[in-house]
Amino acid sequence: MSDTFDQLVPDATAFFTDLKANNSRDWFQENKARYDGLIKKPATLLTEVIGSDLAKITGVPMSSKLFRVNRDVRFSKDKSPYNNHLHMIWVPEGHKQGEVSGYFLGIAPDYVITGAGRMGFEKAALDTYRTAVAGPDGAGLASALAKVTAQGARLDDPHLKRVPAAFDKDHPRGDLLRRRGLVIWFDAAAEARTTGLVTAALNSFEIAQPVARWLDSI
Repeated sequence: MSDTFDQLVPDATAFFTDLKANNSRDWFQENKARYDGLIKKPATLLTEVIGSDLAKITGVPMSSKLFRVNRDVRFSKDKSPYNNHLHMIWVPEGHKQGEVSGYFLGIAPDYVITGAGRMGFEKAALDTYRTAVAGPDGAGLASALAKVTAQGARLDDPHLKRVPAAFDKDHPRGDLLRRRGLVIWFDAAAEARTTGLVTAALNSFEIAQPVARWLDSI
């Protein structure tokens, strides 16, 4: 089974491969019609389609954002003007990214990836998260993570080398305490090419619900 966005992955992969090799304003302006027609237009529609179905999974209306291809280079040593990837996010309406669990989709020359969770906690939220992880509620998160990783999810490496000083350095959930955010990722390239991009994304978002709900409950 496939969906109407089957061509977005190969088109985006080809476009961003070319852009990576020619990351200049002159090249992009010459190829802007290609970007607008083959990438931006279907990707914008994709955010709407997935947002509608994701609302049924989460039980709340979702808002979406398609990230701009232009890079903010003001504080970066890399002055390449454009991103070499296509990224989008969905969050519950009325919330900003990071306040609650978000849902992510990215396409680049070397990956198709989906994810769910919170990229980074603000200070108060980080304290709340760590207290919950260290206490009885942390067992619920550990159980949820075991279930989703058994279904193909993965975690990035922890942000810190050591467990924060306020907690036992040998805490059984030390891996979780060493994080400043928590997102579970799914490498979706194979599924996107067999079942379709929408199906691949929604399947991963549904699998992620136990973790997303735990994060939104603390």
